[in-house]
Amino acid sequence: MHYRIFDCWRFSAAILVMTYHFMFFAPGTHAAIATDALHHLLPLLDAFFMISGFVIAARYAPRMNTMGDYRRFLRRRLARLYPLHFLTLLFFGSIGAAGALGLVTLHDLPRWNMADLPLHVLAVHAWGTTDRLTFNYPSWSVSAEFFCYLLFPAVVLVWRRAGIAGLAFLLFGWIAVLEVWSYAGVFPSGHWTNADTFGAYRAFADFTAGALAAALVARRALAVTSHMPGLLALAAALLTMAIPAFVHLTLALLFLAILLIGLSEGARPRSTERLEPAMPLLRLSFGIYILHAACEIVLLSFLWKRILEPQEIMSFYAFLPVPMLATIALAFLSARFVEGPLGRRLAGERGAKPRPPTLASA
Repeated sequence: MHYRIFDCWRFSAAILVMTYHFMFFAPGTHAAIATDALHHLLPLLDAFFMISGFVIAARYAPRMNTMGDYRRFLRRRLARLYPLHFLTLLFFGSIGAAGALGLVTLHDLPRWNMADLPLHVLAVHAWGTTDRLTFNYPSWSVSAEFFCYLLFPAVVLVWRRAGIAGLAFLLFGWIAVLEVWSYAGVFPSGHWTNADTFGAYRAFADFTAGALAAALVARRALAVTSHMPGLLALAAALLTMAIPAFVHLTLALLFLAILLIGLSEGARPRSTERLEPAMPLLRLSFGIYILHAACEIVLLSFLWKRILEPQEIMSFYAFLPVPMLATIALAFLSARFVEGPLGRRLAGERGAKPRPPTLASA
């Protein structure tokens, strides 16, 4: 089944991340207040990975029996995420190359380090292979997702051999390692809960938590039929995000919210049918998340900063809907005419019905 509420959450998180990055171009001190407030919401990225682990485990774990099954799984996941990652990388790589040749003047030169380009091509740039975000900075999450996919058989094996207790042991054991690494200064960001260039290890903790939630839903561990408990848990998680010291509580509440929504929507799959007309929009979260940095380069770094703002043609907040709507439109066109056809070809599903990919779509 498809969990429509999770699509709502992913879409909302993608919009908030996009808004956060775009607000850095806003003038005045009040913009700093807005970006600081939005920065506290970044644990929503962990919800992305938890939902991914939930959906992937629920969909693929029961049929992961042979190496052939695993190869098909990897092929499908590669087909879903890599085309857009690679195409946006071509855009950012072209800008970096133009800067290296002296054709354009680039600011923030470390971002355009051409030595990091192969890491992005191989999608290993969130595995600790670099200590800075370069080129399309949101794409670290794609690299982290592939890391989780490679380790997915371990999750399946633990689930089958040791059940829910085994998954819980794997989760808390992994978190313990991350805490030790954080104390030892392994993560450039300071702590694993806000890692990005080392984000693959953070993501696997979230991914495993999502798989644990899927196992609990499969067992029907709790009799939950209303969506309200899950929504309240999400609201509580959002409130705790205001205090960074509560990050572990925030993650626990996000896990609880996903578990409760998984239980309630699994028990009543028709309860969210009213959301179906909005699904073509809500399923654009991955495209919005990956493409917004490209729109930022064109519409904010160039059009706004170099033309509109110096000439005082309009206010920033009057212009802000332009890059936001352009990103959504580009995500729709990409899903319909680029990701869909290329993804189906890579997955060997040329006759399949087009469906926009998400970080956790199956």
